Amino acid sequence: MDFLDLAKKRYSVRTYEDKVVEEEKVLKILEAGRVAPTGANTQSQRLVVVQTKEGLEKIKKAANISGAPMAIIVCGDHKSVWKRPYDHKDILDIDAGIVISHIMLEATDLGLGSVCVCYFDPTILRGEFNIPENVEAFAIIGIGYPAGKIASPDRHDKARKPLNAIAIYESF
Repeated sequence: MDFLDLAKKRYSVRTYEDKVVEEEKVLKILEAGRVAPTGANTQSQRLVVVQTKEGLEKIKKAANISGAPMAIIVCGDHKSVWKRPYDHKDILDIDAGIVISHIMLEATDLGLGSVCVCYFDPTILRGEFNIPENVEAFAIIGIGYPAGKIASPDRHDKARKPLNAIAIYESF
């Protein structure tokens, strides 16, 4: 599939079929997160895969993943991330964003839906999944087979600003 077609096809799924995601697909999704580029190739991403009923109940204490049959908690290790030398900015949030995009696009390519949830209680999530202090959870990605109405890939013509409203050439 053409990349732009794939990107337009992906949308936030908020209703899922009650169907388990096959292990073969889970491994491909995780591989997409593994190969995602990170600053200075530090590979500081940590992916907590949640598929059991008990694990999904733990997530429900911290966030709503719209009934997805599996989730990946995308985390990053602050001890191993690259920092910009000028101001020591830790780029873990940028690395996590790239990993999240890779995971969601791979899920779309496999015929699955996903939703990226950043509205969660980090204290509850840390406690329920024993996330170490040096590791930060950035998002929970709910993944599964979409149910209900599928969003049109053509929706971007109306749902997004035109290119000339966001692209600035050379200088503001």
